Amino acid sequence: MKLVTPALVSLSLLAAVQPAWAQDAASLLAETRKTALPVLPKVVQAMQTAVKEQGPVGAIPVCKEKAPQLLQEMRQQTGWDIRRVSLRTRNPATGTPDAWEARQLADFDIKAANGAKPEQIEVGEIITATDGKRSYRYMKALPVAEVCLTCHGPSDLLADDLKAALAKDYPLDRATGYAAGEVRGALTVTRPLLGP
Repeated sequence: MKLVTPALVSLSLLAAVQPAWAQDAASLLAETRKTALPVLPKVVQAMQTAVKEQGPVGAIPVCKEKAPQLLQEMRQQTGWDIRRVSLRTRNPATGTPDAWEARQLADFDIKAANGAKPEQIEVGEIITATDGKRSYRYMKALPVAEVCLTCHGPSDLLADDLKAALAKDYPLDRATGYAAGEVRGALTVTRPLLGP
């Protein structure tokens, strides 16, 4: 007669639960991508159109107001917390990452420096807070596209009227000095999860 030890039972249960968690995480990743990522081309398109039609200074309100409005609409539709964050913020009030996001952004920069394409860098993770509530956290790197360089490129290459407009609208701006293909920041999503 074999004795079943508590340790063996625990290992068996853990082995049984792990694939379900992995599948859960995989389905959460797929659903989050499908729901949240379509907002990104809308933001880029709005910026490209504004720069083309109104010039860089005229495009500032699109980045300042239209992009947050698109994210707000997504928040209202989903109930998720969705925003853009960066280690070098233009608007610290809305773009400053929390500790988890800052770690992911630093990791994104390392991955990009090691040759990963920024448009392919992402992370998704189930997090349990200290109060026991679970959430799904997702981040997708936002690469610096050519249109971004107009306002986020090297400071000495920005037009004087643009510098003045940025200083007026974003007095704490740290979001210049980027090159095409770098990680500018990330789209970040927090989805509350039900259950333990």
